[in-house]
Amino acid sequence: MWWLLAIVLFLYIGLISGGLGTLFGLISTGKITRGTGNAGAAAAAFHNLAPLVYSFATSVGYVFPVLLGALATTGEYRHQTLTPTFLANPRRGQVLGAKVTSTFVVGAVYGVVALVAAVGVGALALAIVGVDTALGDSATWAQVGRSILAMALWALIGVGLGTLVPNQVATIVIVLAFTQFVEPLLRLATSFSEVTANIGKFLPGAASDALVGSSVFTISSPAAATAAALEWWQGGLVLAAYAALFVIAGYFVSWRRDIS
Repeated sequence: MWWLLAIVLFLYIGLISGGLGTLFGLISTGKITRGTGNAGAAAAAFHNLAPLVYSFATSVGYVFPVLLGALATTGEYRHQTLTPTFLANPRRGQVLGAKVTSTFVVGAVYGVVALVAAVGVGALALAIVGVDTALGDSATWAQVGRSILAMALWALIGVGLGTLVPNQVATIVIVLAFTQFVEPLLRLATSFSEVTANIGKFLPGAASDALVGSSVFTISSPAAATAAALEWWQGGLVLAAYAALFVIAGYFVSWRRDIS
């Protein structure tokens, strides 16, 4: 499954980055408007566009490393490969640690795949419509590095969730429901006031966006923008805390149980 997910991730991010990069670029240059006829307001809304387009790798693509991590653990239960593994190495904490380490690495590889699509296709789209690609800016490459770290941490969250909920179908449903519906709605709901925005910034997706440094969610969230946003390192710590919480909880709830 890992290579199928990687292919879909590349195509998905490439399509979104290329398509929306072109659309946003045309809006920011005033070649098309959003119905207001005010090209200046449109340009201001999409200021510093390149980092926004490149951030699609994480703000949209993070579901793929989560699914990867979840499948890496729930597959062990579904195919009963944990039985011979634990017979060979009864130190279950060591086994889980090895899975966490390897999945972190593969999650980082997914980050590279997503960024090749986002930066490659997105930069091409921006260049075509006459928008600066910012590829010569060191801040852009710092964002790339943080994006890879974010994708690796999302993979660990998937491992923890899969350990906590061993049923593969249930875990996949939870991942898709939360990432595609629940959290986006929560982030939208908390964006209407500064008080709730200060709470919503600790959601895992918001923490990931803070780590990366840019996100499409900031376009239409004025309250969230005025709230005291997390620093990139704070967002990384919050995201890592979610990963550690799920992995540790999964270890004590299900990983230590007897298996048949």
